[in-house]
Amino acid sequence: MIQRIQTVYLSLIIPISLFLLNGSFLIFSEKAGTVIKVTHDGIFRESAGQGLELIEKVSPLYVLIILIPIVSLITIFVFKKRNLQMKLALFLIILCIILVVALIHGSITVMSKHNASIIPGFKMIVPVAILILSYLAYLGIKKDEKLVKSYDRLR
Repeated sequence: MIQRIQTVYLSLIIPISLFLLNGSFLIFSEKAGTVIKVTHDGIFRESAGQGLELIEKVSPLYVLIILIPIVSLITIFVFKKRNLQMKLALFLIILCIILVVALIHGSITVMSKHNASIIPGFKMIVPVAILILSYLAYLGIKKDEKLVKSYDRLR
């Protein structure tokens, strides 16, 4: 059913995950005063006089950030096939876990390679929020499936 609560969760995932496409979602500060930014394109160093300098290319992040809203949108519109919807929701959860792990790995790598400290920001929470929303959507789909099965037993 398209008007269920999991549709709200899956609909919220789309703009939140697309929010990661603009700007940097991890920012680090080096002791020399330079700033390291992790974006969907790669890891950049921003110096006062030089501007942005590409340190490392990270294309898997870009693929994950694009794939998450696409899978979420597909999951919304297969509401008549709850088993497929549950599998897509599990796939979405796996993608979100991979995104969170990749960001944690990237931040640990940047902190150890460049002796930088992380600057807290709002976009650090976004991947975890996407993971929580996808899990809640899965629980809603599972609840609907149990409800339909209980009605089938009554017939």
